[in-house]
Amino acid sequence: MRSRSTTRPPVLSPLVLPDLEEAGAEELGAQRHHEGLRLDGADLSGADLTGATFSECELLGVTAHTPVLRHARLLETRVERLGAPVLDATRCTWRDVELRGSRVGALDIYDAEIRSTRISSSKFDWINLRSSTLEDVLFEDCTIEELDLSGVTATRVAFVNCRVGSLALAHARLADVDLRGLDVAAIGNLEGLAGATLDAQQAAALAPAFASHLGIRLEG
Repeated sequence: MRSRSTTRPPVLSPLVLPDLEEAGAEELGAQRHHEGLRLDGADLSGADLTGATFSECELLGVTAHTPVLRHARLLETRVERLGAPVLDATRCTWRDVELRGSRVGALDIYDAEIRSTRISSSKFDWINLRSSTLEDVLFEDCTIEELDLSGVTATRVAFVNCRVGSLALAHARLADVDLRGLDVAAIGNLEGLAGATLDAQQAAALAPAFASHLGIRLEG
């Protein structure tokens, strides 16, 4: 296990946006490039934004019931107070993104590239990040009922004051993934923890699961 002094934290810079132009949902579309826009209170429910690019944008108080964001790109973009029961963002690219104060039911974002991203003060029922690449990602003050990291490649990812109900790690490849700030109820595929950092209390709590996984009998 790596010590606290050697676990590298995510490298993140503050997101500073230029003067933005107010826009409405009717101006957005699939395969379009949207730059320097602010959407405040827009309803994107059912919108097809497949392959759209958002660059230096801000989405505030957006409602989004089952929008399609497959292959979309979010670059230097802030999303705040998003309400989305279901969000299909498969094969997306996020770079220099802030997502905060949001409530998302099911976030399907597998096979994605998530880099230099901060997710804070948000609640999720389910996040599917299967086979995604995560680099320099920070989760702060988040509650996630189910987090699927199966098959991910994750580097410099950290959790601060977060809670996860169940965590799946099958075939995960982790490096500098700091779980010390994560309260997790259940972990599947314990071998996927290789490359993660735990504190002593977490390691002790997981001792029976590790013993069972390795076929070790514990007797007092």
